[in-house]
Amino acid sequence: MSFSSSLVIVIVVPLSFLSADLMMAEQVSAKGSSKAPNVLIIMADDCTYNDLPLYGGKNAKTPNIDRLAREGLVFDRAYLAEAMCQPCRSELFTGKYPMSNGCSWNHSSSRPGIKSTPHYLKELGYRVGISGKVHVKPASVYPFTKVEGFDPNCVRNPTREHSTDGISRFMSADKNESFCLVVALVEPHVPWVMGDPSEYPPEKIVLPPNIADTKRTREAFSRYLAEITYMDSQVGDILKALDESGEAPNTLVLFTSEQGSQFPGCKWTNWDTGVHTALVARWPGVVDAGKRSDALVQYADILPTLIDLTGSAIPRKDFDGKSFLPILTGKKKTHRRYVYGVHNNLPEGPSYPIRTVSDGSFRYMRNLRSQEIYIEKHLMGWTGKGELNNPYWATWVREASSNINTYELVKRYMNRPAEQLYHTENDPYELNDLARTESFEQIKQELSQELDRWMQSQGDPGSSQDTQEALSAARKGKHLYVPPPR
Repeated sequence: MSFSSSLVIVIVVPLSFLSADLMMAEQVSAKGSSKAPNVLIIMADDCTYNDLPLYGGKNAKTPNIDRLAREGLVFDRAYLAEAMCQPCRSELFTGKYPMSNGCSWNHSSSRPGIKSTPHYLKELGYRVGISGKVHVKPASVYPFTKVEGFDPNCVRNPTREHSTDGISRFMSADKNESFCLVVALVEPHVPWVMGDPSEYPPEKIVLPPNIADTKRTREAFSRYLAEITYMDSQVGDILKALDESGEAPNTLVLFTSEQGSQFPGCKWTNWDTGVHTALVARWPGVVDAGKRSDALVQYADILPTLIDLTGSAIPRKDFDGKSFLPILTGKKKTHRRYVYGVHNNLPEGPSYPIRTVSDGSFRYMRNLRSQEIYIEKHLMGWTGKGELNNPYWATWVREASSNINTYELVKRYMNRPAEQLYHTENDPYELNDLARTESFEQIKQELSQELDRWMQSQGDPGSSQDTQEALSAARKGKHLYVPPPR
């Protein structure tokens, strides 16, 4: 007599024991898709976050971004580490702060051997492309597939007409394969020449309190607002292409405004209007529509989040950021305790290094060469072609002699103390410096110590990083300063 037998072992795991990654993978499967979710990242260029109606802006018309916000989750406290195009994009694509990835100056280069979004997501089966402005290098660190259709040149006058044909083909190329597509727009970067400024009569504009009220400034702000509305129309066209591809139900859409605009106190600074960015996330069936989050998040967190949403393990030692997927899915309300920022002024002007830390309520800033005056050559007039780029700045200087408010704004921009402290929650334009107010001394010391800790963890040498020697080395891929091992 012979027989065969089989041993079947059944392991029952309580739901509470499932990892967040496995639960997300199960959730995606439950939506009826056999593949990981697609990702569409739409980036504006040099758009101050609170000039958007979504964040209280009083002028711009942005119906498409507003609709996206109604359909998704709005982050009220999203930040980037350095308010310049190349460093912030490098942070976004690598999950590393500027010091870690090597791109600590504009027009520099990341460290050889660093991995970025294409490396990580291609390993997970994604097609990874970019259309529009790239502005990161070297190509070996950022091996995106180039997708035609959007102008890559942010200073062209006028911007080339866009077409969604290329991104439509990319999104629909293989229905069995997930895609990650970045559409990096070039508005509202200067020159402000796109859109219809007649929609924004200069005399009717409500200027933010950190912008001096001069005739030239109002005219420039009108053109800037027109470009925001033009940018919004591009967002609408991109979302329409996604809808027509049939992939919208299984796509996480992220819209972000990059750093602040080229007005004093925004781009090229560590003030909130420089490093605070718009961030909207829409993911049908996963992200609750019409909600807002005050969780602190940073550009370095986005790549780990994209890896996390696939259900894959995150190589945490590779990143400065961490996944905020639990915020997207509503499982958590808080994410970070602090966000961090840096500024190295070369090659945009004379050396003027700045560092900052914020807990979302208070911001502490340290100007490492406060004995110098601050100069940013593009904003203050020079284009490199002997032309005035932003002619309104001269009107600020002229009117400072007769208008105390304008004088204070010029002084704030050019002559900064060694330390600054702002209660950003109550003072969103950070006009009231509390650094020498005794009742805020403890908060200042706590944030100062946290900034010291962060700089040390990054191997940040401070002032000596913003030197021509360090910049020249970085441009050649031979970085002088290396973060300590984890």
